Amino acid sequence: MFAATKSARSVARVAAIAIGLCAGYAHAGDAPPATAGAEQSGAPPEGTAPIKIAIFDFELEDRSAAGGTGASPDEAKYLAQATQEAKRELAESGRYSVVNTAGADLAAAQGQGLRNCRGCDAAIAAKLGADRDLIGVVTKISMTEYTVTVQVTDVRGGAAIQSYTTGLRIGADYSWVRGVTWLMKNRVLASRGRP
Repeated sequence: MFAATKSARSVARVAAIAIGLCAGYAHAGDAPPATAGAEQSGAPPEGTAPIKIAIFDFELEDRSAAGGTGASPDEAKYLAQATQEAKRELAESGRYSVVNTAGADLAAAQGQGLRNCRGCDAAIAAKLGADRDLIGVVTKISMTEYTVTVQVTDVRGGAAIQSYTTGLRIGADYSWVRGVTWLMKNRVLASRGRP
């Protein structure tokens, strides 16, 4: 009986990983949690105001052989779509209120991006009145291999409180939004710790 149960669990685990890979999850560890299909309210507890979050424009880090040429027009479009998807997912959750970053002074990140400015994102977000900020980076490894990383920082202390990455292998640049959607739903919003 024990062997049959163990075998059934192994088959179920392999099936879950296969479904996850087909859905775009790059690693077995990226498979959605068992409760992913259950209804989960992302809204803050009653009487708690949503957390103000500044979501900065997603950045491209190009490590491919053609790196250093900057984002192509298509890549710029997909980065903008990735940013909008993160904003939409977090705003619709009810846990977050998205702060407008259009007027942000990004001089401290000029030439290096927010991902490399040694925490300047927290100071910029604080000036916008945010409690948290989110930086998103798409790392291009090759023409068909990318990773999407998001980092949420507590503006008061400047410490990163969430950082998640997902890989998009054998994918295309138009799949970046899919990676952002997955990270928002299955990592950022699924976190039971500090939101």
